[in-house]
Amino acid sequence: MTRPPRRLRPRSIRTRLVLICTVLATVAVLVSQAAGMTVMSGWLTGQIDDRLGEFRPPPLPAYVRGHGTLPSSSDAAVPQKDLLPSDYRVFFYDADGTLLPDSLGSGDGRPRLPGTVAALGLTTGKPATLPAEEGDGSWRVVVDTDPRGRRVVVALPLDTVEGATSKLLWFSLAIGAVAAAGVGLLSSAAVRLGLRPLARMERTALRITAGESALVVTDTDPRTETGRLGIAFNTMLDQVRAALHRKDASEQRLRRFMADAGHELRTPLTSVQGFAELLVEQPRLPAARRREAHELIVRNSERMSRLVDDLFLLAKLGYAPVTHRETVDLLSLAADGVRAAVVARPEREVRLAPLAGDGPEGTATALDVVETLGDPHQLAQVIANLLANACVHTPPDAGVEVRVGTALTGQRAGGRDRPGRTSATAALPPGVPVCVVEVVDDGPGLAPDAARQVFERFYRGPSAADGPEPGSGLGLAIASTIAAAHRGRLELDTRPGYGSTFRLLLPRGVGPESATVA
Repeated sequence: MTRPPRRLRPRSIRTRLVLICTVLATVAVLVSQAAGMTVMSGWLTGQIDDRLGEFRPPPLPAYVRGHGTLPSSSDAAVPQKDLLPSDYRVFFYDADGTLLPDSLGSGDGRPRLPGTVAALGLTTGKPATLPAEEGDGSWRVVVDTDPRGRRVVVALPLDTVEGATSKLLWFSLAIGAVAAAGVGLLSSAAVRLGLRPLARMERTALRITAGESALVVTDTDPRTETGRLGIAFNTMLDQVRAALHRKDASEQRLRRFMADAGHELRTPLTSVQGFAELLVEQPRLPAARRREAHELIVRNSERMSRLVDDLFLLAKLGYAPVTHRETVDLLSLAADGVRAAVVARPEREVRLAPLAGDGPEGTATALDVVETLGDPHQLAQVIANLLANACVHTPPDAGVEVRVGTALTGQRAGGRDRPGRTSATAALPPGVPVCVVEVVDDGPGLAPDAARQVFERFYRGPSAADGPEPGSGLGLAIASTIAAAHRGRLELDTRPGYGSTFRLLLPRGVGPESATVA
């Protein structure tokens, strides 16, 4: 099978531009020269036509013998060169319409005339061009009628017109060649100068691919095409750098998460393994020691089970954030959470109160139904995690209050970033109606460094209460992930000596307003 021939195309943009400019300039020169030749040829031909129109041929001379009516005496004969001016030639047809062999005028050559008038085919008084009888020349002829009704053909050679046209043609070709060469050189320099920003951009791109990722394009003038291309290139570079940074951060978080998860699982797993080996190696262990070993194995197994469940929940929230949505009454969930916290820790003071409003960003109403759209089990887990966190990490005499209400996102009501406020998710648009659940404690609060880490996985703050065992450090990370999956936000307002406020913000209602937080 034969391959189709390859089309020869210049691959360089610079070569293409130079070739296009050269071709266009050459065509423009040749077209203008052709137009000039056409005008000059027409003007010279018009001059000849005017001469033919103004010329009146003389009568048939007497020395042309053998035609009846003419005198046979040759005394009156006048030389032809004296009868006609310049290079005129006059040809006669007799009364029978036959071309006479003799003619008036001097010079060499003659037009190719037919032998009879019937074959002449020319209009009286209208000039026409006929080829020469011999050679490549042409003649301009006009047909007239003498007083006796015989046809007379007056002719002028077009040697002058053809000579001038030929010289102009060669001159035009020379000018075209010189113009093509000049335009080629000048356009090459101009294109090279015009494409210099692209060349700099190319060199910058090559250096970036070689590893200098911090470089940017310097040609960013928005008034030029290359400048706008440079702006777009820099924007693309910023997006690529941001994506690479996010990728590196994600990989680092993943590696840290895997290391932390392995570390968290290693401790209870080592305990389970050690006590199990103790029971196997010492079958006659006293009953009290045996029971203690069994209890420790069960406790560490439960700890590992909770940790695995939390890890599974985090992974599940990553690819299927909210699998079930329904109308949720946050006030009922908060009341259930408070009731469970009081039962689990009867010595703690845990209260339920309305959300305190101050100005247009909040409300100060009595407790009422506060509804949102989401998964009730996940939202209940968020409230339970916040309450457990407040009870574990504050002194026993510190009060805990759960506030429920509605507000508009802002600096005071929440949803927006400000000094002293931390969150793992981005800020919400201002002025958006949201449902708010606040868990407020009057404990010692957190230092800024600790506040920035509370939503990180496996982070454990200082515990002020005597719990049965330390937590996994995933509770607040899970709560923040659930809030983000519900198109909301979990944030913390705290400072040392003024307690902590964990604030859960969710889209208000189940109608179109809830979509504004997305």
